[in-house]
Amino acid sequence: MHSPTFSMSSTPLEPEVLKKELLDSHAGALATFEGWVRNHNEGQPVDQLEYSSYPQLAEKEGQRIVAEALERFEIDAAIAQHRVGLLPIGGIAVWVGVSAAHRGAAFDACRYIIEEIKSRVPIWKKEYYSTGVTDWVNCHQET
Repeated sequence: MHSPTFSMSSTPLEPEVLKKELLDSHAGALATFEGWVRNHNEGQPVDQLEYSSYPQLAEKEGQRIVAEALERFEIDAAIAQHRVGLLPIGGIAVWVGVSAAHRGAAFDACRYIIEEIKSRVPIWKKEYYSTGVTDWVNCHQET
């Protein structure tokens, strides 16, 4: 079993490079997830996104999530990487890859990792709309 790997990146993610890190003759499956920047959200046209984080806490929590997946599922290795900074439409915001002997475990662990990243890692998303308005997504206090 490999060490848990989670990192933040200020440069574009390279899925082919990341996939090579998961190659292993024991693995019979590779499940991946790519989260892309889309050109709309809730009916508004989006021009680009900006991701910010608290890096030390984000990487610590991300490592914890990948370690949990390695213990919880019968997988060989897992890598997750998330972008920070400005991202264009079509850019990869987050990438998760999991290798395992069997596809079911790889799929389940991949889904677990992305869901936990979205709910637990301190990463904030700012949308830049075509109207010139910007807004932090899901950062509004309820009154």
